[in-house]
Amino acid sequence: MNPTERVKGGVTVNGAHAVARTLLDSGVEVCFANPGTSELHFVAALDDEPALRAVPCLFEGVATGAADGYGRMTGRPAATLLHLGPGLGNGLANLHNARRAGTPVVNLVGDHARFHKKYDAPLESDVDALARTVSGWVRRCDDPATVGGDVAEAVAAATGAPGQVATVLLPADVSWSDGARPALPVPARPPTAVSARAVAAAATALRTGEPAALLLGGAATREPALSTAGRIAAATGARLLCETFPARLERGAGLPSVERLGYLAEGALAQLDGVRHLVLVGARAPVSFFGHLTLPSELTPDGCRIHTLATTADDIPAALDEVADTLAVDTPAVLQAAARPALPTGELTAETAAAVVGALLPEGAIVVDEANTSGLWLPGATAGAPRHDWLTLTGGAIGQGLPLAAGAALACPDRPVLCLEADGSAMYTISALWTHAREGLDITTVIFANRSYAILNLESQRLGVPADGSAHHDLLDLTRPGLDFIALARGMGVPASRATTTEDFTDQLRRAFAESGPHLIEAAVPPLF
Repeated sequence: MNPTERVKGGVTVNGAHAVARTLLDSGVEVCFANPGTSELHFVAALDDEPALRAVPCLFEGVATGAADGYGRMTGRPAATLLHLGPGLGNGLANLHNARRAGTPVVNLVGDHARFHKKYDAPLESDVDALARTVSGWVRRCDDPATVGGDVAEAVAAATGAPGQVATVLLPADVSWSDGARPALPVPARPPTAVSARAVAAAATALRTGEPAALLLGGAATREPALSTAGRIAAATGARLLCETFPARLERGAGLPSVERLGYLAEGALAQLDGVRHLVLVGARAPVSFFGHLTLPSELTPDGCRIHTLATTADDIPAALDEVADTLAVDTPAVLQAAARPALPTGELTAETAAAVVGALLPEGAIVVDEANTSGLWLPGATAGAPRHDWLTLTGGAIGQGLPLAAGAALACPDRPVLCLEADGSAMYTISALWTHAREGLDITTVIFANRSYAILNLESQRLGVPADGSAHHDLLDLTRPGLDFIALARGMGVPASRATTTEDFTDQLRRAFAESGPHLIEAAVPPLF
């Protein structure tokens, strides 16, 4: 009798099988895995649960970033399988991004057998402390009899509003020991209803006739909340803004046009200048990304009142509906008109590449944006493209794009994914291309190869840091040798090409969109800074 049959018959199994079955019963269907010795019993359990899809990743940061992309597009958690403290450590940067995005993720982190921990073996670490740096919920499984319940609670914790990273620490002997049972799903925490006072305060602020803005985040950047916010803005004259890095922004022709808050403090200050009422809807009050000697950290203008309508833990669509009802809104939202840039010709630059993307972007595409400085023209060029989703670098920890695209593609296999990636950022998690090829994912990756950490050149200028020294040049330069993304991609099974003119880029992007499976285009563009 195999373990699955024993589970169905009510007989106890080992901890690993109880974990796998509980994950499935709780709605987890994918596990992004980079296992080691301590996790091998769970790997064996996956053979008996084929409905729990195991996706191999060559680096833990790919597994955690892919789980983030999957969760953003489905609203359900994927699992990761990571090897002890060092494996979790390798995945921390993209778990940081997932935490900032409010993405549901369930980490399974193997640990040494309970009896072995006292010997301080080479891989021993304070894995509990590491987990707490990125997790909203952490539990160490100390008993095979309770491991099923621990995992069910982890899924509920990850899925409950607003979504978070939940980490289960699974000692090897708990996995291999008998006496475990799968657990029934645990209900997730629903969104909280906003107070009547918050609704009234927001409505009153929007009625004043003074300059106002809605700052959207979380569920407010998706329908139907986005459409309601658009109607409120049209009726009251308020501006419609969203966070600089929204987790998932639905945009394109036929949807309300939303202006993203600028990355640079100077830009955000200009956008908010004159605003007297800032209504937060799933967003936080804006602050600068870094501290500067001559710029404020808080970006809300002097004399502007902040009104929190809803946090990400709240029922954002219902909150906006209540405001619209209070204001008796009967004005339709101003919708983005369908429009595409004309296809440019000549020299390939970040600006002409953006125009090509806007001209060719397929309907229903999922765009993963880690283009950084090469992406300055992308929002304008794609605003009137057919409806699509835009996923951004929520936590600022680079190396997110390629893994995020993998998770999004697995979540939505019927939709094309376009990953717009800076060359320096791509190298953090370049091994994600192997997962793109291994799983046959329909991802077109564009590498903006400007051969520089251009964003740091820009920040050097803003900070007044001398930039003419050899150390500054060497640390921000990506030549000597130049990175060959064609060879890197082909070496991992992804067809690749290089574009040096706008015409090249147009032809290659059109062909990549027309063919299924992964593709990579290296777009040779000059650095902006």
